[in-house]
Amino acid sequence: MNIYSNETSDVKKPHKKKRLIILSISAVIIVLLYIWGFLMETVGYEVSTDKLSENVRIVFISDLHNCFFGGFDQSGIMDEIDKQQPDIVLFGGDVIDFKGGTKYSLRLMKMVEEKYPCAYACGNHEMMRSDYEEFFSEVEKLGIPIVHGTYTELNVKEQKIRVYGIADADEYGFGGTQLENCYSTLDNGYYNILLAHQPEQYRKDMALDPEYSYLKKNGDEHFDLILSGHAHGGQWRIPYILDQGLYAPDQGLFPERTTGMYTHGDTTQIVSRGLAKPLRMIFIPRIFNRPELTVVDLEAE
Repeated sequence: MNIYSNETSDVKKPHKKKRLIILSISAVIIVLLYIWGFLMETVGYEVSTDKLSENVRIVFISDLHNCFFGGFDQSGIMDEIDKQQPDIVLFGGDVIDFKGGTKYSLRLMKMVEEKYPCAYACGNHEMMRSDYEEFFSEVEKLGIPIVHGTYTELNVKEQKIRVYGIADADEYGFGGTQLENCYSTLDNGYYNILLAHQPEQYRKDMALDPEYSYLKKNGDEHFDLILSGHAHGGQWRIPYILDQGLYAPDQGLFPERTTGMYTHGDTTQIVSRGLAKPLRMIFIPRIFNRPELTVVDLEAE
């Protein structure tokens, strides 16, 4: 009996060891993927235009969710912005989270405003907070124009660029009306940029509510560039296989528009994966989907 018992034990040991090795390797891979999801990546896009005589570089910051990079002083992201030498820095929606503090976002916005022309439009997370008006007030105190249903005019290399924006989503009672206000002052004599947080609304609204389309509306009036975020790159990405990710807010499973550049006639839309770190999305952490600092080069034809 003892002999059989020892033989059984000897057979089990290699299997146990194998399972432990597999589990250990899997755990290491998961940890490495998680850590990798904290590392910011700078992603560049080029957009040609005949409206400009000199090239213009834009840094677009979206979905920061009050995260910090390079320490609480935001030195990591600020150093990268400086390295890119932008002409304009634009803040898209969700610079803060629907709960928690705002100081890291405001710290970065202050640092940016001191160096570069900039503008800001909010996202759904700002509008979910009870203190969103106080946050907007703090942004205005920094000297950053808030473009909700209006525009700010930026003079870059003796070229006039208009930056429009809408507060995220018509569900809060702002989107549609604010877009109407933007269209009422749209002038094709300028290069026109729209900060519109939710990327999928370009299609949904064309199908369900043509009055709320981001695209060409009356005659030749159109936005030249639309900058969006919100989708967080689809959370879990597998390049070339699941390139748009597994899931995105308001798009659901297997979303169609979470990252990249899209063209609609004379309008270009760029969707940033955003800068939220995995801790802000703990239930669906980023995989193969690093936080993105977006750089857009407007190339003069």
